[in-house]
Amino acid sequence: MRIAINTRLLVKDKLEGIGRFTFEILKRISVNHPEHEFVFLFDRKPDEDFKFSSNVTLQKVSPPTRHSLLIKWWFDLSLPKVLKRINPDVFVSPDGFLPKTNLCPLIPVFHDLNFEHYPNFLPYSIAKLYQKRFPVYAKKSSKIITVSNFSKQDIVKTYNIEESKIDVVYNAVSPNFSTLPEEEKIETRKKYSGGKEYFIYVGSLHERKNIHGLLKAFSLFKEKSGSDMKLLLVGEKMWATAPISENLQKDVVFLGRLSDNNLGKVLASAYALTYFSFYEGFGIPLIEAMNCGVPVLCSNTTSLPEVGADACLLANPKSTEEMSSLMSQIVEDKYLRSSLIEKGFRRAKDFSWDESAENFMKIIESVKS
Repeated sequence: MRIAINTRLLVKDKLEGIGRFTFEILKRISVNHPEHEFVFLFDRKPDEDFKFSSNVTLQKVSPPTRHSLLIKWWFDLSLPKVLKRINPDVFVSPDGFLPKTNLCPLIPVFHDLNFEHYPNFLPYSIAKLYQKRFPVYAKKSSKIITVSNFSKQDIVKTYNIEESKIDVVYNAVSPNFSTLPEEEKIETRKKYSGGKEYFIYVGSLHERKNIHGLLKAFSLFKEKSGSDMKLLLVGEKMWATAPISENLQKDVVFLGRLSDNNLGKVLASAYALTYFSFYEGFGIPLIEAMNCGVPVLCSNTTSLPEVGADACLLANPKSTEEMSSLMSQIVEDKYLRSSLIEKGFRRAKDFSWDESAENFMKIIESVKS
């Protein structure tokens, strides 16, 4: 088979969420399936690091998709011309967007439908673009891949799609997320938190992630406990960033984007992950933290209870009291923390990039034209 794949979110040193999923899956299916030809389609000059094997061709398709109008141009005009020329057996899109014309079977990955439920958390033009196009994509695709059973049911209900058309391929944990020796944890805390224990949040910083709620809960925890714990926020600022009150400024540390190696160390040295997002299609930081031996405090909504199972503590992301209470519990109850760490190790083993990649490839092979 000749398999064309939209790889515009494969950007070196900037892999988050969808980009990470794309990288881990494509690296494996291209290497493990030399019988197939893969054409990776980028919207800017591709990095040679993404040529995972000899059966991969890297191709640039202009223009760079840095605006909603350029996204339309890329998928409606530029991409169809390229697909007509290379004549693939199937087109796969890990970010969900599809070409305007159906030149071959189409397989999008819908990671979540946050734009349907929380459009106000996105720039207006982006939300409208997704809301207009994804219902069409759901109907025209041969198969839809998503990353959790929650997202599968959400797609079924929101777009009235048959369950049999949708397959679940889970995210997993990359190798750089693992436990650290205690002396390395101490050195990491000295570097990033002045030697203090800390809660950590990992992900982009915008409203859907409930950063404002996390800060309020952390402030209440500090007020009630008198703890010297800090809160580290790791990720890029996106469309909106919560303000920080003066009394929190010395205890909240914005680290921005970290390299994979440094992120693994900072996460593994944390006291607990605090992940109180309003809406998630999966929530990769949960299982990354678990594999690092870090207990997880997260929302009781959307996909997070499915991913965390019994290895996390759950709170209503709209309740400052509940989120703050979980912080207090994990600090005060050492047995609870140890129990969550052990459960987390077991739960993280349920997710495998190798297994997910093989499932992904089987879906592609099932729709060969």
